[in-house]
Parts: sequence; C-alpha cells; structure tokens
Amino acid sequence: MTEPQAALPPDLEQALRALVRTALGADVCALEPLAGGLGLRRFVRLRTSGEPATLVARIEAPEDPARRPSGLPPEPALEPLRSFLADQGIPVPRSYGRDVARGIDLLEDAGPTPLRDAVATHPEERTSLYEEACDLVPRYQAARDPGGLASFRRRLDDAFFAYKADFFARWSLPLALGRAARPSEERAVKEAFAEIGDSLRAAPHRLAHRDLQSANLHVRAGAPRGARLIVIDVQGAFLAPPEYDLVCLLRDSYVELPDAELVHQIERIRPRLPDAPAADELARRFDRLTLTRKGKDHALFLYTAETRGDRSYLAFLPATARYLRAAAARVARDGPALARLAEIVAALPDSPCAR
Repeated sequence: MTEPQAALPPDLEQALRALVRTALGADVCALEPLAGGLGLRRFVRLRTSGEPATLVARIEAPEDPARRPSGLPPEPALEPLRSFLADQGIPVPRSYGRDVARGIDLLEDAGPTPLRDAVATHPEERTSLYEEACDLVPRYQAARDPGGLASFRRRLDDAFFAYKADFFARWSLPLALGRAARPSEERAVKEAFAEIGDSLRAAPHRLAHRDLQSANLHVRAGAPRGARLIVIDVQGAFLAPPEYDLVCLLRDSYVELPDAELVHQIERIRPRLPDAPAADELARRFDRLTLTRKGKDHALFLYTAETRGDRSYLAFLPATARYLRAAAARVARDGPALARLAEIVAALPDSPCAR
C-alpha cells in the first residue's frame, strides 16, 4: 500500500543487532524495513541465525500531535497490555525482548499476509475468516481491568468525538463542498458529532482494540481454522460501546463486505457479546459510530496524502464515503443536527481525488 521505509540509520541498526544478540544469543543476518502504514512507527523484519528465524522489530516514533485528541495523553506502551491480552486468550505476537530506552520491541513475526490480502486471494474463505475476526470481539469485551492497566483508563469520550469532528471538518469537508468549509458548516459537523457522543454516553463501555480492521489482523500460514488470525497494533486499546470494534471490522475501508454478509456476522456475534445488546439498539449505535469512526478515516486518508505525499490511501475514499452516506441517511431523522450532517455527507463524492 505504501513504499518501503528508508534504510535504517546506522545507530538504530546497531541497536537492533545488539538487542537480538542479548535476547536470543543470535546474530542478525538481514534487516528488511517494512512498508509503513498510516502511523509513524517503524517496523523491521529481522532474519536471525537462531530461533525464531525471523522477528519483527517494532520501533516507537513521536506521535503526530494533529492526530491526538487535545488534552489526552499519548498511547501507552505496548507492555504490559500485550501480555495482558495474551493472558485473555487473544492471539497477539509473542515478545522476545525489549529496549525500553529506544522504544524497541522484538515481536513474533505475524507473517506477510494481512486479512485484506487473504480474502482478496481466497474470497471463498472470506466469511469464515471474518467469523474468526468477529469472534475476537467478545474476548476483548470480556476482559476486566487487572488493576492499573492504562487501557482501562482510556475511553471513547467527548475529547475523542471532538477530535474526530475537527479532523473531518478540516480535511473532508473541502472535498465534499468543493471549497473551504464555512464556520457554520464546521460547526454543524461538530454539533452532530457531539450529539452522537451524548447519545452513546449511557452505553456500556467495554475494552476495544480501537483499530480492529483487516490491516491489523494477519493470517498465519498453515494454521487450523479457528486459530488463523493474529492481532497486531494493539496498544491503542480503550473502552468503547460494544459496537466499536464491529464497525472497524465490518465497515473496513479496505474490504467492502456485502450487506448480507455484514448482517450475517452481526446476527451471529451479537448474542455472544457480554452485554448482548438488542438488535435495534446495536443497529442505532453501529450507524452513529460509523459516522464518527469512518468520518475520521475519510479525513485521515486525505490528511496523509496532503501532509506526507502518500496518495495510495485515496483509493479507499469511495468505499468510506459510501459507508458514511448510508449511515447518515439512516440517522438523519433523529434530529436537526444529524439531518444537517447527512446533507453534508451526501455530497461526499465517490472520488479518490484530494483537494
């Protein structure tokens, strides 16, 4: 999706070699910088002289302040969340060592095949693979704070909704309007997102991955059904309504599922969620979370093209716009703020062109 990352600085390469030697008693035979995603972290596949033969080094990077809600702390470190999730039976990469000072984690190599690529290559496996993905959601939601884990102090709250609204107004509205947004139009988006936040405040809030979509689920070669997926990019976990991760999975910009398949997956998993929401309540919250989550994603694809020169994600604007228009049309009758948002979203074009 993106170009491979640039060659590693010599001091970072030296640190990776030293960490592998300390953690595994092995040498690094080859280093392969991996393609970057929408975040700024580096990932490097390391081929070693020992076992395991390959690892992935995850290297922290400074957060982009434009993408962090005002007043909220940065995402917590990968540990101890990774270990906690493993204890809950969630398939996350094994850890082989850490360099805390340099923000490096040596992790199990999840392999080269994200879910999005697997279902493109083997469409006959799509339904069963998505069933396995949806099965992870109740496992996340059943988890309880062991005491002091930062992820349980993070919550989809007013600050998050305000950030998503501001991001959408700043980056997506100009594409919808064909011009810079007026203050009244920006205000309409912010009022609608705030109303959505208000309407979700009373919902049960459970642990969510926060970005449980097909790029963050890898398919293990040769693994049996029911154990094919491994979850990456887990450090952003927070508390959110039960539908949040389902929106990420089933309204994924990278894999556009037919409506019948979405209904199948929701009807199958809804009774297994710890709160087992009623079908109409789940549908109501699902649409509202689609507007805020996919609104942010739509804006992020444009932001990435504009600020980083990476236009590859613009290919996913059409599917994202379709999700937004459909959800907005369904909630438009719920009040003037949402009706105004639906008018704005209806103008989003099926076009990958940025401003």
